[in-house]
Amino acid sequence: MVPVVCSVVTLYDVAILSDLRYPGGNSASIVAEVQAQAAAGLSTVLIHVPSPHLRHARPFQSRIVACLRDGLADLAHDDGTEIAAKVLLIRQPRIFTVEPAPVPRIRAEHTIVVLNQPPGDEQDDERYYVFADVRARVERLFGTGVVWAPISSQVRDNVHRVAPQTILPDTDWHEIIDVAEWQVERRPPGPVPVIGRHGRPDPVKWPRSAGDLLAAYPDSREVKVRILGGGEIGVQRLGRQPKSWDVVEFGAESPRDFLASLDFFVYFHDPDWVEAFGRTILEAMASGVPVIVGPHFRAVFGEAALYTDPVGVRELVHRLHDDRPVYAAQVARARRYVTEQFGSASHIARLASLGVLPTGPTRPEPSIEAPPLLPAVRPNRRVLLVGDDVDRFRAIARRLPAGLEAVVVAGSAGLADAHAAGLLTEYLPGAGDLGVPDGRWHGFVRDRLRHLVELYRPRAVLVGGLPHDGITAAIADNPAPRWLWLRPAMWRRGTGGEWAGRGAAFAGILEPGEFAAAGDEGWTTTSRAGVSTVDPITDLPARLPRRTREQTLLCRGVEASLPGYRVVEPGTGPAGVAVAVSRAGYTSFHELIGARVPTVFVPDPGAADDELARARFAAAAGVALYATDDEAAAAQLQRLADPAVRTELRRRCAELAFGNGATDAAAWLAAHCRGRNEEADLVGGR
Repeated sequence: MVPVVCSVVTLYDVAILSDLRYPGGNSASIVAEVQAQAAAGLSTVLIHVPSPHLRHARPFQSRIVACLRDGLADLAHDDGTEIAAKVLLIRQPRIFTVEPAPVPRIRAEHTIVVLNQPPGDEQDDERYYVFADVRARVERLFGTGVVWAPISSQVRDNVHRVAPQTILPDTDWHEIIDVAEWQVERRPPGPVPVIGRHGRPDPVKWPRSAGDLLAAYPDSREVKVRILGGGEIGVQRLGRQPKSWDVVEFGAESPRDFLASLDFFVYFHDPDWVEAFGRTILEAMASGVPVIVGPHFRAVFGEAALYTDPVGVRELVHRLHDDRPVYAAQVARARRYVTEQFGSASHIARLASLGVLPTGPTRPEPSIEAPPLLPAVRPNRRVLLVGDDVDRFRAIARRLPAGLEAVVVAGSAGLADAHAAGLLTEYLPGAGDLGVPDGRWHGFVRDRLRHLVELYRPRAVLVGGLPHDGITAAIADNPAPRWLWLRPAMWRRGTGGEWAGRGAAFAGILEPGEFAAAGDEGWTTTSRAGVSTVDPITDLPARLPRRTREQTLLCRGVEASLPGYRVVEPGTGPAGVAVAVSRAGYTSFHELIGARVPTVFVPDPGAADDELARARFAAAAGVALYATDDEAAAAQLQRLADPAVRTELRRRCAELAFGNGATDAAAWLAAHCRGRNEEADLVGGR
């Protein structure tokens, strides 16, 4: 009898799909729900889908990273594995204003789109997204049984205006907060009341007119004003910074500590803006700060807030500041209201209404539709992968053994790719990002890596690229993990030799293989004593997908066109490509040859590695064409229109196929982690 092989799918209690990079309320709300679910023994998986409205590369929001680091949730990977959950929550509808990036296969008993932003504002009901278009995309991906759940009456009213036939639940999917977590020790009141606000910088979050700005946040000796995030917007609108204002950059203080410095939380925004809920208001109430807002918030917060227009702020502040019993009663009233209406228990109750019952601390149960039954295992060991060599990092990380998890520490250029691969990330800005000289940046790198080593306690740190002074200083300061170097080969002749001596700082050096190794004239060819080598590292699948029949042209780093061929995005994988024109950087070179894509390589003369030697070798081996200028590239690309040329290039790629060193690299890294474990056991363990 042929045995039946069943795939293993973990059934999570809750899956949350969103762009995990969003600052502000979206991430804070996800974190609050994840924490509540973990405390109730419910399992959670987070699914990252990039929003088209976050155009710049940025890391996951720090509180999201903390949840993943602390094991409160798992992170879905983009490896094609199906995700199964009892409840799927989709947050931030604007992700679906255009066709989204590929979404993992998700099977859920209940799918709920949490409408945490209204479609429009007071002037245009669909300024931010067209509800019907978003609904069509979501239902195409997740089925027509999706429930659309507004987080407040303001969002509900907006949706009913633009889509009156839409059926919405009777109750809102309101925000939640752990009141105990936000309680802070209040300082004694001073002679002058301190008012303030916090939130992400956004012009619509501020009063539009100078009169309303100065009424709500006075320039007066009678009050002090503290602003965490967005203060520069108010300053710009006034044309000056009032003397009473203390403007703090967003993220420079934790919201909890900031709120502890206030006597009153005052929040007014652009008159056209429709605030979906007001999470910062909730946080202020939970921390014991009386809240003063516009009357339109009464439907959400009832008697928990104080309501006035900007002109009435100063009088209300002084009246309560001078009457401490009334002040204390307002604090108690707000905290009681928040606990009863928006506490974590309310979230667990609504999940229970969907059949997700709290069970105490447990692991996710496996799906009954996909035996055998295996629980998910949370990693208890981590490795840091430091540098912008994210393509190779991703290939290695995906092949690490169970129980060993990678954290990619990279600059903004590599973060998006790491996120798409479902990897934990930490941001390491470059000197240019910070606007500082190299010497100062090296000190920043040393301090940043010290913090990350303390935070993650990795068994090993794998450094990609160059071990500059910041790296060597970090090695000296943090001897506990094993420091390893993923050393590039194929240097241009006469360059890079000054880095050879840095290898002595590392416990191990791994050099990824080069298909064009015979043409390598760089310094590493004579400095391989004690260096481990593997085949070229790529993230190609073990079995190549069927070749596309569509006439597509992939352009990577080179602008080109070919009559009859459709140009595809640079990030498109080789599986959907008929022909390509590309720089000869390490990853593109080996991926395209490994995937047997007929390619014209156009080397970048300014690259640190020897792209010209790679391209020449590939052409001599018959696996690709190459050119060194635009005119020659166009002529060579025209040759690829000939089916006979394409067939011959594919045949030679198959004849000279190379292995994938990613699996061996992952095994090498894991072995160093085991060695670190044994050393730790000898000195009492870690």
